[in-house]
Amino acid sequence: MSKIKSLFVASATAFFLLVSHPVRAELPDFTKLVEMAAPAVVNISTRQKVDARMADMEMMPFMGPDMEGLPPIFQEFFERSIPRVPRGQGAPRGQQREAQSLGSGFIISSDGYILTNNHVIADADEIIVRLSDRSELEAKLIGTDPRTDVALLKVEGKNLPTVKVGKSNEIKVGEWVLAIGSPFGFDHSVTKGIVSAKGRNLPNENYVPFIQTDVAINPGNSGGPLFNLQGEVVGINSQIFTRSGGFMGLSFAIPMEVAMDVANQLKETGAVDRGWLGVVIQEVNKDLAESFGLEKPSGALVVQIVEDGPAAQSALRVGDVILELNDHPVVMSADLPHLVGALKSGATAKMLIMRDGKKQNINVKVGAMPSDPKMAVTKGKSANSVDNRLGISIVDLTAEQKKQAGIKKGVVISQVSNGPAAMMGLRAGDIITHLNNQLIESAEQFSKIAKDLPPKRSISMRVLRDGQASFLTFKLN
Repeated sequence: MSKIKSLFVASATAFFLLVSHPVRAELPDFTKLVEMAAPAVVNISTRQKVDARMADMEMMPFMGPDMEGLPPIFQEFFERSIPRVPRGQGAPRGQQREAQSLGSGFIISSDGYILTNNHVIADADEIIVRLSDRSELEAKLIGTDPRTDVALLKVEGKNLPTVKVGKSNEIKVGEWVLAIGSPFGFDHSVTKGIVSAKGRNLPNENYVPFIQTDVAINPGNSGGPLFNLQGEVVGINSQIFTRSGGFMGLSFAIPMEVAMDVANQLKETGAVDRGWLGVVIQEVNKDLAESFGLEKPSGALVVQIVEDGPAAQSALRVGDVILELNDHPVVMSADLPHLVGALKSGATAKMLIMRDGKKQNINVKVGAMPSDPKMAVTKGKSANSVDNRLGISIVDLTAEQKKQAGIKKGVVISQVSNGPAAMMGLRAGDIITHLNNQLIESAEQFSKIAKDLPPKRSISMRVLRDGQASFLTFKLN
C-alpha cells in the first residue's frame, strides 16, 4: 500500500510541476547568423559643409523638431547630428564648418557595391565607409532614388564580404527577423523581432510597400540590413513611427525586391525608370462601394486624369474603380502606385475595372514618371445660378475657368445653404464634375439629375478643390 501511495504522490508531484512549469518553446539562436552576416555590414559617415551660423546655438544633440502636441507622424529616423557650440562662441558668420552624420549600409558585391538609404548620404561632400575590421574607405556615390530612399555606393576593394540577398515577398507575418547596424554610433549592434505586417503604405511614400517589424531601430540603424533566419537580407531599415525621435515599437524596411531593382538600374544607367499612369486616385469606402455597385470596399477610384498623361490616351475614365493590375488585386488604393511604379515606361498594363456597375478589362500604356508632375486646378464663378435640392447654388463654368481647371465639363458652386451639401462640407468655389456616376455638362443637367436622385441610398459626387479631386458620398431622406 505504501508503494502505491508513494507512486501516487510522485505522479501528482510531477503533474504539478508540469502544470506549474510548462515546457517553453526555445527562442532561435542568432549567433551563427550574426557571425556569418555581420562582416558585410558597414558603418557610414558623411562630411558636409554647413554655414557656421547654423551651428551657433546651444550645445545639444539634434533630434529634429519638438513633436510634443503634434499628431503622430512618420519621419526619417536618421537625423544628422550637427556639431553645436555654446551661443555666442561660434565661428564668424559666413565661415564654413564640417558636419557629420552616421548611418549603416551593407555590401552586396565582392567588388564593393554598397546599399544604404538616400537620406543617410543626402547632400554629403564626402562619404566614408568603415568595415567590420575598422578599416575605412572613401565611397563614390553611384546614384540615388529619393522616391524609394535607396542609394548605391561603391568602394574600391576585392573579395569583400557580402550579404546574401533574399526574397522579401516570401517572408511571412510573425516570422523572426534581425537587424544589424550602428544605432547612435554603436557599431554592429544586433536587435531582433518579428514581422508585424507586409505591404504597409506610409504617408508620402507611394512607391514602397514597407515591411513593418517590431525590431528595435534607432538613429544610426538607417540603411542597415534586415535579415531572416536563413541569414538573407530581406529589407533595408528605413523609417520608424515615433513621437519622440526614438524607437517606439514600429519600424519599417524597404523590401529587397524594390531595393535591388533600384540598385541595378542605378548601376546600369544612373537613373530609375518608373511607370506612371497620370491619375489621381481615392480609397473606396463602404458608401462609395455601394454607389459604384461593388460588393465590398476595394480598389482604387479614379478621381482625376492628368491632361496629356498616359491614362488620358487610354480607355480609362474618371469614376472607374481599378480592381486589378496585371492580375494583381488592388485591395486598397495605395496598392496601385506600387504596382504601376514597378513597371517600366512603355509597358502595357492590363486592368480590371468596375464601370457603371459592370466589370470590364482595359489596357493602358504606362508612361515614364515625370520628375515633378503638377496638376493645377483653379476655380471661378459665373453669373447665372441654378438652385437644387442639395442646398447649393451652382453655375456653369466659363471657357477660361475650364482651361484653368484643366477640365472640359462641370459646374461650380456659387453658394451653399443648409442641406446635404453643407453637411458634406462643400463650399463656394468647389467644382462638381460628376453626380451619381454621371458626367456633369451644365448647371441645368445637374439640377435634373439632382431632382431624380433616389432617397436613402449612397450617392457619389466628384468634387475638385484646390487642385485636388475626390469622391464624396451622401444620402437623401
